[in-house]
Amino acid sequence: MARGDLTDEQWVCLEAVLPALPVMGRKPRDRRQVFDGIWWRARTGSPWRDVPGRYGPCPWEILYSVFRRWQIDGTWTRVLKNLQV
Repeated sequence: MARGDLTDEQWVCLEAVLPALPVMGRKPRDRRQVFDGIWWRARTGSPWRDVPGRYGPCPWEILYSVFRRWQIDGTWTRVLKNLQV
């Protein structure tokens, strides 16, 4: 775990408000790694291409597509509301 990554307790709280995993299709990447990669990018303000490899062997496009999908479907709004409570 790198500095700034979610702790186990934080992840448990966050995981409860994330959308359910899809039933069909290929097995998704490790959600915690993907989230930590998105969070790293949000904290630093760096370009998506510069997200470190420690956030999974996935290309930056996957991190961006998950970020964008959650932005469109309102997941980020739900996360913020639930975690502020």
